[in-house]
Amino acid sequence: MHNGHILLVDDEKGILTMLELLLEKEGFKQIATATTGREAMRLVETASFDLIVLDVMLPDTDGFELCQQIRRFTSVPILFLTARSGDLDKLMGLGIGGDDYITKPFNPLEVVARIRAQLRRQNLYRSPTQQKSSIMDFGLFAVNKSAAQLTVNGIDIPCPAKEFELLLFLCEHPNQVFTALQLYEQVWGKALMGDEKTVVIHISRLRKRLEADPSDPQTIVNLRGIGYKFIPARKVSCP
Repeated sequence: MHNGHILLVDDEKGILTMLELLLEKEGFKQIATATTGREAMRLVETASFDLIVLDVMLPDTDGFELCQQIRRFTSVPILFLTARSGDLDKLMGLGIGGDDYITKPFNPLEVVARIRAQLRRQNLYRSPTQQKSSIMDFGLFAVNKSAAQLTVNGIDIPCPAKEFELLLFLCEHPNQVFTALQLYEQVWGKALMGDEKTVVIHISRLRKRLEADPSDPQTIVNLRGIGYKFIPARKVSCP
């Protein structure tokens, strides 16, 4: 049995029922559902979830706006499930705090696979069996790998799962150049043409958290036509 507590938000009750039954069949027992944004927010404010599947088109609100509201309470992975398939919608969803994006019609087994992948990564960060707490200190910011925590100027900064995974990968490979597709493959999985846009959005969001001037980045730099490189100012590893 899986321990992940999942919230499914969609105004199509048939989709909710199908996903709930499939997740239960796959061993997930803690599943909550909501058909409106108001109901979803009430659940988020009163319960702790490990992952949220969120429809973009809800009867009382826009899923993108709801995502921004949810981010005030939690940084757990948010997987958008929507009929909107345009690149602009995808970029918007990732830009405002989403971690993944699946368009309708979809393969239910793919949704379950992505949910399991997200939860597996979450559990890896939270696992109490890790031997040591790995803290990487870069001066203005620090990354606590075992606690999945980003600290900037001494202040804990909420960081969505995929942003943290991308930052962690870059921190563990300083001064190395990676193309956008290579970063996508390392953080999201198998890369396809077009996935570079997802990386660009997440890099932009990280720069807003880390850089003194995001328009002139000094930490995560872009080598035009080549890729991205993380340049640490200072790194101290603590046991």
